[in-house]
Formats: sequence, C-alpha cells, structure tokens
Amino acid sequence: MIAVEIAIGALVAGSWVYCVLGIVAARAQGKDRGHSRSLDIETSLNAADTSVRAASVGISVLKPLAGIEHSLEVNLRSFFEQRYPNFELLFAVRESSDPAVSLVRQLQAEYPDVASRLIVTGEPPYTNAKVFSLSRMTPAAVYDVLITSDSDVRAGAGFLERVALEIEHDRYDLATCPYRAVPGVHIWSLLEALGINTEFWGGAFVAKLIEGVRFTVGPTVIARRKIFDAIPWDCLSRYLAEDFVLGQRAAELGFRVDLSQVLVEHHLGDDSFKENFSHRLRWARSTRRSRPWGYIGQIFTNPLPLAIILAAIAPRLWFVLVATAILRAFTAYATAGWVLRDPLCRRWWFLIPVQDLLSFVFWWAGFSGNRISWRGRRYRLRADGTFDLVG
Repeated sequence: MIAVEIAIGALVAGSWVYCVLGIVAARAQGKDRGHSRSLDIETSLNAADTSVRAASVGISVLKPLAGIEHSLEVNLRSFFEQRYPNFELLFAVRESSDPAVSLVRQLQAEYPDVASRLIVTGEPPYTNAKVFSLSRMTPAAVYDVLITSDSDVRAGAGFLERVALEIEHDRYDLATCPYRAVPGVHIWSLLEALGINTEFWGGAFVAKLIEGVRFTVGPTVIARRKIFDAIPWDCLSRYLAEDFVLGQRAAELGFRVDLSQVLVEHHLGDDSFKENFSHRLRWARSTRRSRPWGYIGQIFTNPLPLAIILAAIAPRLWFVLVATAILRAFTAYATAGWVLRDPLCRRWWFLIPVQDLLSFVFWWAGFSGNRISWRGRRYRLRADGTFDLVG
C-alpha cells in the first residue's frame, strides 16, 4: 500500500507542477493578447484600429455545412455582418437538397453587398467529408488568406479586421483562433464547455509555453494559401484529426504556426447524454492516436481525481486534496478568466470538479476501443490516426 501511495503521490505532485505551468502559460498568453490589443468577441473597435478597414489583405472564409444545426442562422449571420470590406464567404454542402442551402440563399439575399458563393460538392470520395468540402472551396477562393471555420462558430463584428491586422504584422503562416465554448441547454453540454474553457485550453497554452505551437484546432484556422500548396488537402483526407495533423506537418516544414490573439465562440449545441458521450469518446480516441505520448501525459491535467484517489487510500493526506482543489481553481481561473474572459466558468465554477472527474473517465476510456460514431456512421480508427468507414 505504501508503494501505491508513493506512486499516486508522485502523480499528484506532477499535476501540481502542471497547474503552475498552466498559470504561467495563461499569464503569458494573456499578456500577448494585451500587447496586440486583441478584440474580445463583444468588444468594439477603438479609433486606433480604423486603418485596418482600408487594409489590402483579402480574406476568404470557408465554411463546410451539413444540415441545420443549433443556432446555425445566428452563427452564419455573424460572418455576413463583418466590418471589413475585403472578404468573401464560401459555403459547401454535399447536395443541393441540404436544408442549409435555403438558409444560405436567404442570407445572401439579405446581404447582397457581401461576396458569397455556395458550392455543391457531391458525395465525398474522402473518408473525412469535411476535408473534401475544404478541398473544393480552397481552389475556388479568390484570396490568399484563408480561414476555415466550422458551422458552430460565431464571431464578433470585428473578427476579420483583427485577423487582417495580425496578417499585416506578419505574425504567422498558420494559426488557430482560441475559442470560448458556449453550451446548449443540457447539463452534458455545459460540463463539456467548462472542460474546454479550463482544461483543454489550459493544456494548449502549456504546450505553447513548453515547445511552441505545433498544432491547429479545427473550429477556426487561419492559413496563408502557401500552406495548402505545401500540404494539399488530399494528404489529410483519411485523418480524423486533420486539424492537428495540418499544424504538425506545417511546423515540421518550417512554417510559422501560432495561436491567434483573436477570440471566437464555439457553440456546442444540445446533444443528449448519448450523443455527447459518443462525441467525447471519439475525441479521446482520436487524440490518443494523434499524439500518443501527449495523451498519456494528460494524466497530469486532471489533478483532482488523482488527489481524490490519494485521499481515499490515505485519509491522513486529506490536506493534499484541499491544496489540489485550490491550485486547480487558480489554474482554471487563469485560463478562463485571464485569456478567454469566459462568464460561464464564473457562474458555474462549482461544476468544474464534476467535469474534471468526467474528463478523467473519458481519458481512461480513450485507451480502449478503435470504433467511433460520426454523423450517423461507424468508423474504425487506425494506430496512425487515419480512419475507415465500416458501416
């Protein structure tokens, strides 16, 4: 039993080190945001930024669509209402009968001054249908700055202006926009959002602090066209986590990969328990194959479950649990408060420990199984992160 206590205690100590790194990393990311005068999603432009409106940076926004999802109209409208004169919107659907087509046509009629196009791709020959849609939109895009943006992303009216400012300053070749997760009405969506806004982004900021940014995260990615000249979409067509692989390969080729200082919102929708469970298990199994050693290291990102286990087997060490809870609270506040400015965690802070326990369960479950469900279909994950349709 002493050996077990020592082993669990060592893991708790490692998680404390990780928490401290999380606070330092969030502080560094927060300072970067301050230095770049980056916009929060609801912040208005100040007078010093008006020169960006006349910028020569042209931006093409690529949005794959599939059906009418939660808040889709509001999400898409936020891009039609951008305060930037030099951009276009491209949408892709699999077939003309997709319900999203009528919504896009409606918005195009409401905003005739916004350059926008709808592409019907046909059935995807790729396992990853999203990658196929992006591969069709990329050559059709007019501009050399491309933003891939999921249908569940919502942006502030100054989003493109801020991106243009970063491009003008030549900060990167490829970047991810950090996002605040916004839940639907179900408790499972709320718990997932709390995890994304504290644990997930905390881990991303620590990764940047330790080794730099060698990844991208799917909901909103900014890229110069030369990225896709060097890494064609068909090279990513069989990967489930194509966003991570894109960032990894770009870094290996010597491109500058970074986190943007511009925030967006990622609306999670109203998944039931079963749907949310399937989604999070898919994410865990995919992450394990995309970065296997990093996935094992995620044990340190869940300090509370480790401290609970230690206190359960050695009640005399109860003070370790208290100290861990306090440290975890500071780390969560650093990420959600300093960087993401997330009101969700301020309101529902007492549910973060519940989410931490749930996250630990999904992390453990991710070590087993290679089958996933995605948009009503069944796939088999391979060890290299590619996947195949099985039903």
